[in-house]
Parts: sequence; C-alpha cells; structure tokens
Amino acid sequence: MNLLQSVKMAWKSIIGAKIRSLLTMLGIIIGVSSVITLVSVGQGTTSQITEQLEGLGTDLLTVNITGRGNTTSLSYEEAMQLADIEGIKAVSPVVSGSATAKKDTVNDSVSIEGIAPSYEEVQDFHVQSGRYILDLDNEFRMKVALIGTETASTFLGTADPVGESIQLNGTSFKIVGLLESKGSSLTGSNDNKILIPISTAERFLRSRGVRSITVQVEDTKQIEQVKSSLEAALDKKFMNADNAYTVFNSQEMLDTLNSTTQMLSLALGGIAGISLLVGGIGIMNIMLVSVSERTREIGIRKAIGAKKRNILLQFMVESTALSGFGGLIGVGLGYGASAMIGHYSSLSTSVSVPIVLIAFGFSLFIGIVFGMIPANKAAKLRPIYALRTD
Repeated sequence: MNLLQSVKMAWKSIIGAKIRSLLTMLGIIIGVSSVITLVSVGQGTTSQITEQLEGLGTDLLTVNITGRGNTTSLSYEEAMQLADIEGIKAVSPVVSGSATAKKDTVNDSVSIEGIAPSYEEVQDFHVQSGRYILDLDNEFRMKVALIGTETASTFLGTADPVGESIQLNGTSFKIVGLLESKGSSLTGSNDNKILIPISTAERFLRSRGVRSITVQVEDTKQIEQVKSSLEAALDKKFMNADNAYTVFNSQEMLDTLNSTTQMLSLALGGIAGISLLVGGIGIMNIMLVSVSERTREIGIRKAIGAKKRNILLQFMVESTALSGFGGLIGVGLGYGASAMIGHYSSLSTSVSVPIVLIAFGFSLFIGIVFGMIPANKAAKLRPIYALRTD
C-alpha cells in the first residue's frame, strides 16, 4: 500500500467521525491560534513603541531628577546652565501637572506643562497659528497658553482658539498659539494638553523647581561623551548623592524594550504552546481508541498481506492529518483574531510569518510524535488475535 492509499483511508476515517475529529483537533486549533495571536500582539506593540521611541530623536537625552537630600529638583536657572556643557545644543526643562480647564459650559481635566522657549526646538513641537512662549512670558510670569489640537476641539470646536481665554483651576489664561498635531507617544496624547510658561507653572501647579529636562546634543556621535559630562555636572550639584537623578537616551530605552518584549513574547508563546501539547495528548488518546475499535479491520488487512509498515503508515498519516488540519484552522483563526484585535482595540498587532510556520510545523510534529504510539500498537497486533476480536 502506497502513501496515496494511506491518505485516502485516513481521510475516510476522519470524515466518518466528523464530530470526534473536530473535538480531537480542538486542542491543536486553540494552541496554534493562541500562539499566533499572542505573539502578534506582543510584536505589534513592540513595533509601535519602537516607532514612538525613534520618533523622540536619537540626539536627545532625558534627565529625571529624583532627589537631592531635602531637595527633589533643580531650579530653572540651574537647569538652563546645563546648556553650557560642551556638546549640548539646547536644554528644555519641563514642569508637569494637571488642571481642570473650563470654557463656557465645557470643563474637563487636561495635562499642563510649564515650558521654556527652547521646548519648540528641542521637542520639535511648533505652532500652526499664533506665537510660541517667549522669554518675556517667563520673566513676568504671564498667564498665556499654547493649546493642543485635541484640547482646542474639546473646548472651542472648530473655532480659531488664538486670542480666546480659557479657565485653568479658575484662573484665566489667554491662548496665544495653536500647536501642531503630533499624535500620541509613550506618555499619552501630545494633542490633549496645554503649555504655559515654566515660571507661571511653578506657581500655578505649586511645584517648585524642575524635575524633568530634555537635552539636545550637537552631534549624535558625541552622545555618550555628553552623557558622561552631564552626569559629572549633576554629581557636582547633588554632591554625589545616590539615586539623585537618572540620565538615559532613547537607544538605551529601545534596547531594554526589545529585550523585555522578546522575553515576554517567548513566555506568551510558551504558555500558548502548552495547548498544543494538550492537543497532542488528545490526538494520541483518540488514536488509541481508534486502534481498539478497528482491531478486526487491522487483523483482516494483515491476513490478506498487509505488512507492519503499511499499518504503521496508515495510522501515522491519520494522526498527522488530524494535527495538520487543526493547524491550518488554527492559522486561519490566529490571523482573524489578530486582525480583529488590531481593528477593534487600541492594541497594535503584527503577524510574523516565521512564527506562523513554526506554530504550524510544531502542530505537525506533535501529530507525528503522539501518533507514533497508537500507530506502533496497531502495527504490532497479531493477525490471529485481531481476527478473534469482536
């Protein structure tokens, strides 16, 4: 008996018990679809965050101040003095907080950032109409504001916000500029916030000093050198206090992220792969039952000349076909689930063809391995014993 005859007999056996075959394949289907879906979510999220990190710029360093004895920040003047370090092009200190904004009958909570004029160049965040925050605004603690496109739409609809006033925690601020749309980043929406002078923000948000500074270097090739100089200057200011600050660049964040997400994807794939093992056990169980039910058929075939390898091949093909069909259905469901998650949720998905091939190949491997025991049992049946079985 050749391979084609074995395939035909396996197909006939599978079709003859549709419900049982479907239930047998269920573990494989769930396992393959879970592996593809979970890994695609992990890789999609990684790609999305990677794009956002790369969008921050490779010439930027971020300084977060966490403590200096009884002090937990730098003054605005101290932060701006960092620009004197060789290799630094500009610095952009930021004071962050939130406030309740109100315009006529509309009120909502919005993110507030106190900035210096250098914010425009360092963060590459410009206005599409109106003007930017000026040094004069910071010097006199002016109550002026730049408004994001999403915030402007919430409070003013389609009207031009420049020249309008908005209440922040009951204090009136004049809108002097409408920011360009920048979408979302790791910290949330860049379009749903209001920027005000940093000196005004310190008093308004009751937050003395600066805890976050973005540093732009002149040449990306010097970024490690500039980072070392920056750390030396901060050590001097904080008198070598432990954990007083952190300095990192986007590339370091990217490397850490890639390492973490790869481990997470492997863990998710491993967990989902357990379903494949369970499915393989299900296939072995059903094939053992099938051997018991077809003992007389095996005896007759052996009596008329079928060899041990013919019986072995038949049952191996049947178990492989079950796992293969289950794997194909699982691949289809995995693609469908990934597409639905990407369409109906905020998560990003990216189906990896190598992962699909690995999942499907593993399902076939499981069918072969777990089908070997039942197939071997069938091949070893003695014809006389098999023919005597009712």
